[in-house]
Amino acid sequence: MTAAADTPDASALLASTDAIRFPQESFQVDIDIESRQNDGEATDHHRYRVLSKGREDTVVLTMEPSSERGQILLMKHRDLWIFMPSVSQPVRLSLAQRLTGQVANGDLARANFTGDYTARYLREEVIDGKPAHVLELTAVDDGVTYAKVEYWIDTATTRPIKAAFYAISGRLLKTCEYMDYKEMAGAVRPTRLVMTDALKAGNVSTMSYSAMNPRPLPDKLFTKEYLKKLN
Repeated sequence: MTAAADTPDASALLASTDAIRFPQESFQVDIDIESRQNDGEATDHHRYRVLSKGREDTVVLTMEPSSERGQILLMKHRDLWIFMPSVSQPVRLSLAQRLTGQVANGDLARANFTGDYTARYLREEVIDGKPAHVLELTAVDDGVTYAKVEYWIDTATTRPIKAAFYAISGRLLKTCEYMDYKEMAGAVRPTRLVMTDALKAGNVSTMSYSAMNPRPLPDKLFTKEYLKKLN
């Protein structure tokens, strides 16, 4: 048997981790984000409700703070807009643009890596005492959130362990640890993601997932016309 035949299928591994992180049909989830700048400083808190259908359509409702309530993000394919109560027309945004703390728009609005990245198997190594597959994910075009991702996946469970996100220049932007696996929406999923800024020490955002439930979502929800009416 050749070495190539022994190499795990990177695309299949990536699809498996996507299915662990989120339901692959339509669902709703609440996400609390606590961000701090440097150790010991006061934390900033945001809460979002995410409604997602398949890989391409997502609505992100801002629940807290109250000063930002009513703001809505709409992602259709890789097109992203923000609706604000004070502005009559939606404003186009980048997936890579910072939403809050270390969290980019695309971290909430794009549930799956599959479709946005081409996966290549790099190696197997031990991380946090566990054997892990390491994948390199390369953006399929410049419209996705990160140019490159290095991704560690538990060899025994195919659960994601860690990701490192890179800019197009090759500079490391931040890392993410997938933690606190619990039963949610019919599977054991990571409920806490810790995102650490690679450029500024002490800048950390923690994303906590709760109330994840599959639910039918009408296509009209994911249209600019419908969301204009909500505002």
